[in-house]
Order: sequence, then structure tokens, then C-alpha cells
Amino acid sequence: MGATAGAVWGRAEQQDFRSRVRGTLLGAAVGDALGSPVGGLTMDEIREEHGAEGLTDLASGYGRRGAVSHLTQLTLFSMDGLIRAQVRRDTGAWHPPTDLHRAYLRWASTQRDWGPDERRKEDGWLAREEWLYARRDPARACLIGLGDETMGTLDMPKNPEERGVEAAVRSAPFGLLVGWEPQLVMQLAVECAAQTHGHPSAYLSAGAYAVIVHGLARGETLDTAVQRALQLLAARPGHQPVADALQQALGAVRQGMPTPARIEDLAGDGTAEGLLSVAVYCALVGEDTRHGLCLSVNHRGASAAAGALTGALLGALHGETALPPAWLAELEGRPTMLVLADDFAMEMTQGPALHGPAGSSPGWLARYPRAYAALPGATPVPAG
Repeated sequence: MGATAGAVWGRAEQQDFRSRVRGTLLGAAVGDALGSPVGGLTMDEIREEHGAEGLTDLASGYGRRGAVSHLTQLTLFSMDGLIRAQVRRDTGAWHPPTDLHRAYLRWASTQRDWGPDERRKEDGWLAREEWLYARRDPARACLIGLGDETMGTLDMPKNPEERGVEAAVRSAPFGLLVGWEPQLVMQLAVECAAQTHGHPSAYLSAGAYAVIVHGLARGETLDTAVQRALQLLAARPGHQPVADALQQALGAVRQGMPTPARIEDLAGDGTAEGLLSVAVYCALVGEDTRHGLCLSVNHRGASAAAGALTGALLGALHGETALPPAWLAELEGRPTMLVLADDFAMEMTQGPALHGPAGSSPGWLARYPRAYAALPGATPVPAG
């Protein structure tokens, strides 16, 4: 799908794109919900609890089946921030990293506040979704990186030693900017990752992941999308660990049947590039979406992150109808996700009809305000 920002989308193209947007968002959430209950367990412990095959179905986490973690919460705010950036483009104030940063600060407020503040109309609709105010093991790097209003940049990143995977997981929506050139998608993902994860292997993993999703959303094969990510990584300082991890994933495909041991080997010590490697491998070798997702979470390590990364790849590749319906039926927040995904697809394909020279939809601008909310004093998170 080579649509550009100014192109006219045909109806079939719009439907295909919407299915991939839904697939990316719901796939990430389903993978997160599948993996969350077994995060940190050894393979022996997973088998003891769920049987010899390991985890093969949703299990209870955070008090219910199908519950999502902070990884999905942040991914939703990524998508919200991208819509807001497009809406604000008309004002001439075009700086997507700032729009994303404001979106992530709205997420940070959900982790501090009891519930939505109805008076803050500039927050838009997503920040008024009460279920998002649950604290679901938010990563310390995210809380610290978003603990004040200062935006981390590539020159002055937040948490410069942080190699975790959280920024990569929330970067899937950047790949859905199908009208953008791949190198711009990578640049945006990298800049936004540095707002919380300042180590090159963390923010370059986010950039590579966004480029892979971008290729899939445009109808490419996973192998082609990975090759493009490798090509774009080559020019970036500090890229070698991420490039090596992606090459290991491709190499592992030819090494026989997938096993938890092989996946643990790819994951390494759980850094962003290791879990990116796991996701690419599981998406390549999975017999179908369900099998690929189960492979991605049955190992000792960050199962929720691995599941979310894998789910978004499979959803972008195959569209929403490839996701297991019984899991979607129990997925926490699915109505919110469907509305957000459809809004994103509509903004990207029909934005001028919603807020263009011919007129604006008041309802749309109430959902995605052009104005920034005045942020209440963000309380810095103590480093201890």
C-alpha cells in the first residue's frame, strides 16, 4: 500500500487498512493479556500451572482473564497522540514528538489520578476512559521519564542507561503511518522512545520495530520488512546489537522446531533488542496467529512484552480477523480499542473531510482537540 498523505484512498484500500490498524492494536493487546499472567515465571513453573504444553489460553491476571498491562495503555496513547498530531497539523504547529509526549503525559496522569477529570476538555476522549486509570505494573523508566514536563530528546534522552522494551512495544502505531517514508517512521519512533528509554539499543529497537510494522501495514512480507529495518539501522550509531538480534531471529528460523529454550536464547537478558528478536522469530515460525502468540509467551522472561510485540506484527500482517476470536471476546477494553483504531484509520484516510479547508467536524475536534491541556504540576518520581 503506497498511499501518500495527499492520495485518494479507494474503498477496498480503506477497508484493508482499517483491518490492519485494528489487527495491530488488538493483536498487541491480546499478546499482552496472554503473557501478563506468566511474566517472570520459569518454563517449569508455567508448565506446572498450565500443563505440559505451557500456556495455551488466556489466564487470570490483574484479577480477571483478558486484562492488559501498562504496555497496552501506552500503545493506546501512542495512537491517540498520532491522531492529535495530524489534527494539529492544520494549525502549522507540526511537531509530532511533542504531540506524542503530551499523550504520554496524559497516560502518566492516569497512573497518579483517581479517575478522569471531566473539566479538562483538552484531554480528549481517551483520557476520560475510566478503565485506563488502573495501575498495571508501570515500568519505572516510563514513570520517571514522564515524571515531569521536560521532554527527553536524542540529544538529552531520559534514562540514558535504560535498555528495556517498553518504548518499543508502544511504537507499533508509528508503523501505521503508511503514507510516510520508512526512514521518517523510524526517526519518529526513535525520538519518542528517547522520552523514556535513552539507551541506543532501546530506542533503535523501537525504530526498527516501527519500520517492520510499517512494511507489514503496506502489504509486504515480514522478511522484506525486516530487511528494510536492517538497511535503515545501518546508518545509525549504536545499531549493531539491534541488527545482530534481528539477524539471529532470521537465522533461528532455519534451526528446526521452535522450543522455549531457543526463544529464551533469543530473548537473552530481556533487553529491547532481545525481545524484538523473539517477536520477529515467533511471527515467522508460528503456524497461525494463535500458535505464534503462544510461542512468544512460553519462556522465562518478559512474556507480556514479547506477546504484545508479536501480536502487533501478526495483526498488521494478517488483519484483525486472524486474531483468536475467543480471546478478543474477553479482552479488556476492546470497545475502546475498536473505536480508537477506527478513528485512526479514518483520520489517516479521510482527515481533510474531518478538519480541512472545506470545514471541520466539531465532534471530531472535541474528541481530538487541537489545544493542549494545561498540565497540573507533575510530581517527579523519586529515583530511589
